[in-house]
Parts: sequence; structure tokens; C-alpha cells
Amino acid sequence: MKLLKSLYTFFIHISFSFRAEKTEVLSEDLLQVEKRLELVKQVSHSTHKKLTACLQGQQGTDTDKRSKKLPLITLAQCLMEGSAVLGDDSLLGKMLKLCGEAEDKLAQELIHFEQEVERDVVEPLFVLAEVEIPNIQKQRKHLAKLVLDMDSSRARWQQSAKSSGISSNLQPSGAKADALREEMEEAANRVEICRDQLSADMYNFVAKEIDYANYFQSLIEIQAEYHKKSLALLQAVLPQIKAQQEAWIEKPSFGKPLDEHLTVSGREIAFPIEACVTMLLECGMQEEGLFRVAPSASKLKKLKAALDCCVVDVAEYSADPHAIAGALKSYLRELPEPLMTFELYEEWIQASNIQDQDKRLQALWNACEKLPKPNYNNLKYVIKFLSKLTEFQDSNKMTPSNMAIVLGPNLLWPQAEGNITEMMTTVSLQIVGIIEPIIQHADWFFPGEIEFNVTGNYGSPIHTNHNANYSSMPSPDMDHSDRKQHDQARRPLSVATDNMMLEFYKKDGYNLFIIMGVRVMDTSWVARRGFFLSPQRPLHPARCAAPCSSTSARNRSHTSVTKSRLVRRKSLPYSSQ
Repeated sequence: MKLLKSLYTFFIHISFSFRAEKTEVLSEDLLQVEKRLELVKQVSHSTHKKLTACLQGQQGTDTDKRSKKLPLITLAQCLMEGSAVLGDDSLLGKMLKLCGEAEDKLAQELIHFEQEVERDVVEPLFVLAEVEIPNIQKQRKHLAKLVLDMDSSRARWQQSAKSSGISSNLQPSGAKADALREEMEEAANRVEICRDQLSADMYNFVAKEIDYANYFQSLIEIQAEYHKKSLALLQAVLPQIKAQQEAWIEKPSFGKPLDEHLTVSGREIAFPIEACVTMLLECGMQEEGLFRVAPSASKLKKLKAALDCCVVDVAEYSADPHAIAGALKSYLRELPEPLMTFELYEEWIQASNIQDQDKRLQALWNACEKLPKPNYNNLKYVIKFLSKLTEFQDSNKMTPSNMAIVLGPNLLWPQAEGNITEMMTTVSLQIVGIIEPIIQHADWFFPGEIEFNVTGNYGSPIHTNHNANYSSMPSPDMDHSDRKQHDQARRPLSVATDNMMLEFYKKDGYNLFIIMGVRVMDTSWVARRGFFLSPQRPLHPARCAAPCSSTSARNRSHTSVTKSRLVRRKSLPYSSQ
């Protein structure tokens, strides 16, 4: 029996020992919180690292030191330095100054934004990931150590009870046993205190999760405010930039809408048109093949660029009237909308197809009167010049028909163009039938004199025959075939297009009109009636009277043309019989 009692006591001690080793440190709820702690720490650490990398300024420094490291500040300084170099007389200098000031203000807003992000987001995330959660985890490890110490103390106390052979329900006595008991109780007390503190911290972490989430809400709010202020700055400077652009009169004119160019430059006649016409009046009126002979491509490109800059060396280009004529054709062709407008295109075509001569001229005049004022003024200017050019057709070989062929497609074209074959057959043939009579009867369509040199800045003082610029003049005793071969040899290679179209009209145009049923005005009847428009025989004033007074005033916009004006008939440039 004594042996059995001893074995029972031993197994009791062993069971106490195993229970001590399995003492639970945290409850099930706190174990779940512990797992969340580790995940939040990882996310916070990663977010803090990436967010810090997004900041452009030097973190943790004052405003002055931070601004020196900010790329936007460097850009603003570069723009301001460039503005100082170019000066306010340059449009680019003004743009650099305005943009430099705007970028500097944006940089200041960026500095303020980053300081707020650091204070309200970056630093709290750092504290959460590197201080608060590590402190809780450190306390958790300390609790585990205290629990281990407590279990060890209990094991020693139980071992003491086993050695004394006392029953498990009796307390061992003696100084040593008392010391072990006190040590065990003290260890248990420390575990209890640490466990309570750890539990409180962990529960606080769970309760403060909404505060941690507010860090990211603050990030979005700060960003929204920053972008709002930045947008306000940009919206404030954009009108100033646009105003400087609009106030700058030195704008390109080629390829720009006519209204826009006239408004910006404060002109009535487009600059390229006036510059080219006034120079041609001085140096190109007797030039053979004007508008038909193509100039050097490089010379034409240079003149167009000079016209875009509103700087033209008259003396240089007076030696090459073909380049001037080519620039005028290019300007007219590169307009986004033809001078005679897309809106009136069908009306022009219908007018050209009218068989009755009187009604045809009247219909063309009616269409002309519907042009917007800027288009009307510039078309009048060009047609008057072309009419004057016909006075020298014996020298320049440019009859109204020839000029209509090479210039008509630059004054009017359909909005949806077809292929080149179609353009050279149907559409262009009709356009020639529109332009030729307008040139022939320019004083009837546009009565009164016109001052070509409006600004008085363009025109070459001396007129010379510039055919010699291509090669020596042909000998007077050359036969016809030799002279023709000589003329072809001295022309530039780039004249092929206009020459080809001219020959096409001369050889095949009339037959093609008949085949396709396209009617083009036959102007020979005007001469047969004895009132052909020419410089030698001007129209009788009574027969080329100007339109009604409301029409001659021309103070109207495109939309204000009244129906009553358009139905009035104008005295035709010949006697009705």
C-alpha cells in the first residue's frame, strides 16, 4: 500500500508539471488580434516606404532647404532665366516668364502639400509600423517570458512537494518551501499584470483601427486640396497666356483662317495677298507665264516663311516674280476654306451652268454679293489685280482664260475633293467657267478703283524682264520649233503641273465639256456685241453701274445679306438687244 501511495503522488506531480508547460498566454480573441497586428505592421511599413518615395522634397527639412531640392523649383528658375535672356520684346520670353511664375507657385503648393502629407500621414504610419505595433509585440514576448518563469517556479515548488513526500493536497512547510511558494506567487502576479497590460494595448489597437484608417482619408483630402489649388493657379494663368498669344500680331498666315488672320493683324486685305500683289505690280506684270511657270521650290519656301514672319526683302524677290506669284497661289490654296467659300460652292456651280448669258452673269453677281465681307474684299482685290494683269497679256501671255485655269482651283474647290482626274475634268472645268468671266468683267462685278498698295511698304522700284534669269533670251531669227525648244529648256523643271493643265484645257477641254454636258461661259459673244472688257475700250458708265446703294456700302456680315438685295438685277456689261 505504501508503494502504491508513492506512485500516485508521483503521477500527480507529473500531471502538474505538464499543465505548467501548457499554460495559455493569451485568450483566443487576443490570438486573433495578434495575427492582425503582424499584417497591419507589414502593410503600414510598405505604404510608408512607397509614400515617402513619392515625395519630391527632402523629408524632414524646413521649407527653404526642401525647395532647393525640388525639381519644380529648378524648372521655374530655368524658365525665369530664359525669360530674362529673351526679354519681354519676344513672345517666347513673355511665355517663359508667365510659365516660370506659374511653376514657382505650383512648387510652393507642392511643398505645402508634402509637408501636410508628412505630418498627417507619413509620420503616423511610421509610428504605427515602427513604434506602436513593435511595442505591443515586444510586450507580447515579455509576457511569454514571464509565463515561462512562472511555470518554472511552479515546477520547482511542485518538485519540492514531491521530495518531501507530502500529499498533493497538503502544502509543504519549511523555509525553502516558503521561498519557493513566494517566488511562484510573485511570478504569477507579474504574469497577470503583464497579461492585463498587453490585453489592454491589443484591445486599444482594435479600437483605434478607425483612426489608422483616417490616415489614408487624410491623404486623399490633402491631395484633393493640393490639386484644387494647383488647378486654380493654372486656370488663373491660362487667360494671361492666351491673351499674350492673341495680342501678338506676328502670327503665321499660311494655312490659317482668313478671318483669324485679318482680326489679329487688324487688316482688311490679307498680308500675303497685298505683299505679293504690290510686288508683282512693280516687277511681274510683263513676265511671261506668270502664275503658270513654277518657281524654285527652295525660293518659294523661303518667301512663304518670310511672309509668315511679316518680313519681306522686296529687293531680293523683285528678281524672281514667279516666286512671288507662287507664294500668292500657295496662300490662296492653303486657306482652310476657299476665298469663294464652301457654303456658296453649289451656287457658283449652278450659276456657271446657266445657258442664258444675261442670267448667268446675274447669277454669278448674286453669288458674289453673298460672300462674307472679308472674303468679298479680298476676292475683289485679287480679281482687280488679275484684271489689270490682262492689260499686259501680249507680253505675259496670261489671258483671262489662262489665269482662270491656273488660279481658279485656288479660289474655289469643293469641300469633299475627289481624285486628281476628277478635279481636272469636271470640277475644275466648271470653276474655270466661273473665274474667267469674273476676271473679264472685273469692273462690272467690282465697280470703282482700288488702291493695291494699302500700306505702301511693298513694291520694287524698277521693272525688268526676268525671263533672262533662266537663260539667255532666244534670238529673233529663230524659227518657231527652235524657239519653242529654247523656251522649254530655260524653264524650271517644276512647271510641269500648271503647263500640263493649260495644255489639257487648250487641247481637250472644249470637247470634254460637250461630252460631259458641262457648260462653261463662252465669252466671245461679249466681244461680238461690241462691248468687250479691255483696257483699250472701257465700259460705258451707265452700263456698269454699281449695285444699289445698300450693296455698295458693303457694311454687312455673311448672315445679314437680305433677300431683297439678292433678287435685284444689275445692269449687264453689254447692251441688250
